[in-house]
Amino acid sequence: MKTTLRLVRFGVLSWAVPFVAAMFFFSPDGGLAIDKILFKSIMIVVGTFTAAALLVWYFKSVEIDYLKESIAIGLVLLLANCILDILVLLPMSGMSLGVWVAEIGLRYLAIPAMSVPVGIVAERAARS
Repeated sequence: MKTTLRLVRFGVLSWAVPFVAAMFFFSPDGGLAIDKILFKSIMIVVGTFTAAALLVWYFKSVEIDYLKESIAIGLVLLLANCILDILVLLPMSGMSLGVWVAEIGLRYLAIPAMSVPVGIVAERAARS
């Protein structure tokens, strides 16, 4: 239970940090205050750094089963970001699910694409 709660906290953090960062790029009337492509690029960088920092933080306490843990944290972060976007971002933006998948959702696959290699490298290092 403790591990599950920890994973969920990491998932929420991986979504909340970029979400809060995004708020700084919107005007008081709710419109985007900078170019849309620049905004998306900034969000990719913020999301990537957030996920990377969370992976480092998470793996500080992992001592065994690195690959299993990397798959678990990657999937939890992926699911948390998707679920929270669907619950919060879609209603706020009025974006359709199809547009969200094409413009945002697919990008979340970068999270397990980072976490799984971390687990593979950690497993190899532990065996050496």
